[in-house]
Amino acid sequence: MSTSMIGVVCIAVMLLLIVLRAPIALTMALAGFVGFGWIVAFDPAISILASGPFETLSNYSFSPIPMFILMGVFASKSGMSQELFQGARAMFGSWRGGMALAAVTSCAIFSAISGSSMATAASMSRVALPEMEKNGYAPTLATGVLAAGGTLGIMIPPSIALLLYALITEQSVGAMFMAGVIPGLLGLVMYGLTVAVLVIVFPNIAQPGKATTLKEKFLGLKGLVPFTGVFVFIIGGIYSGWFTPTEASAVGAAATLLIALVRGMRFEQFKDAVGETLVMSAMIFFMIIGAEIFGYFLSVSRISFSLVEYVDSLHLGPYMILLCVLILFMVLGCVMDSIAMLLLTVPVVYPLIEAAGFDPIWFGIVAVITVELGLITPPVGMNVFVIKSVAPHISIGDMYKGVMPFVIADLLRLALIVAFPILAIGLV
Repeated sequence: MSTSMIGVVCIAVMLLLIVLRAPIALTMALAGFVGFGWIVAFDPAISILASGPFETLSNYSFSPIPMFILMGVFASKSGMSQELFQGARAMFGSWRGGMALAAVTSCAIFSAISGSSMATAASMSRVALPEMEKNGYAPTLATGVLAAGGTLGIMIPPSIALLLYALITEQSVGAMFMAGVIPGLLGLVMYGLTVAVLVIVFPNIAQPGKATTLKEKFLGLKGLVPFTGVFVFIIGGIYSGWFTPTEASAVGAAATLLIALVRGMRFEQFKDAVGETLVMSAMIFFMIIGAEIFGYFLSVSRISFSLVEYVDSLHLGPYMILLCVLILFMVLGCVMDSIAMLLLTVPVVYPLIEAAGFDPIWFGIVAVITVELGLITPPVGMNVFVIKSVAPHISIGDMYKGVMPFVIADLLRLALIVAFPILAIGLV
C-alpha cells in the first residue's frame, strides 16, 4: 500500500471516530501515531509521542492563547460585560430592535478583548438574553442575534483562530490580526442590517425600547470605554511595533486585570477566572498536541502533495478549488469545533491553496469566516449549544430558526471578501 493510501485510510478512520464522538484531540494523536508507525516504524512514532507534547507546550509562540482567554474571562467575571451591554443599550434608545442591536454591538466589542467565540456568546447571553425576554423579544431573534454575535469573537482581533492559522501556515500574527479588523467590522454591520430587516418584515418579534436622553447616551459610553481602550492599545501597539503579538497578549491581560480590580473584582472572582482559563487553555493545547502528532504523519504520508497533484490533473480553475475547500470547511464545521477543524484541515488544504496562487493572509480570513458559519449551523453549531445551556427553556429548533438569517448574512460577507480581497488585506 502506498504512503498516500495509508494516509487516506488513517484520515478516514479518524473522521469515523470523530463522528462517533471520540475526543477530537485524542483521535488526531491516535491517527498520527498509528499512521507514522505504519509508514516509518513504531519506535520513532513512540519517540514522537513522548517528545511532541513537551515541544508543543514549551513553544513560546503559543503563549498568547491563555493570555487572550484570560482577558475575556477577567472582563466577564468582573461585571464589565453587564456595563458594556447597558452602555450599548443606551446608544440605541427607543429603536424597535434596539436591544438586539445593542446585543450584537456588545458581542463585537467584547470580542475585541476575548478572542473566543464561545466565551463571547456565553458572557453576553447571560447579560442580554434575560433583558430581551423581559422586554418582549421573540426567542428566535434573541437567541439568533447572540449566537451570531458570538461568532465575531473568532474574527475580531485578538483572535485565537487567527493566531493558530498564522502559526500553522507560518504567517505574521500581526498581519493576520490587522487583516481581521475590516471583515470583523463588516460582520457587525451586516448583522445589524439583518436585525433591521427582520424587525421591519416581522415587527412583532421586537418591541421598541425605552427612550434615552442625550445625557444618558453620553453616560452609557463609559461602559464601552474600557473595552475600546484595551483593543486600540493592543492593535495599535502591534501595528506601531511597540510590542509583539505575544507581548501584546500579556499587556492586554494585565490591563484588563487592572480595570477589573478597579471595578471591584475580588480574590474569589480572580481565582475562578484563572481556573476557567486553565480549563479552556488545557482543552485547546490538548488539541494542538494532537494536531502536532498528526502533522508528523501528514508529512511522511505526503498526502497533501498527492492531493495537489490529483487536483492539478483535474485542471480545475483556482476558484473552483477554493469552492471545494470551502464546502469541505462548511460540512466539517457543522459537526466539529472550530479550533479543532482549523488544526485538522489547514495543514492538509494549505498546500492546495498555495499552489492555486491565493494570498495566504486572505485565505486565512476566508477560512475563519467559513469556520464562523460552522459555529451557528445545524446540526451542531457550538454557539447555539452554549446559549442553550444559558436558556434551557428555549427549544433548540427556535434557536436554529433564529440564526438562519445571520447565516445568510455571513454567506454574503464571505462572497464580498472573495470578490473583493482588498477587504481582507487592505490594512496589512
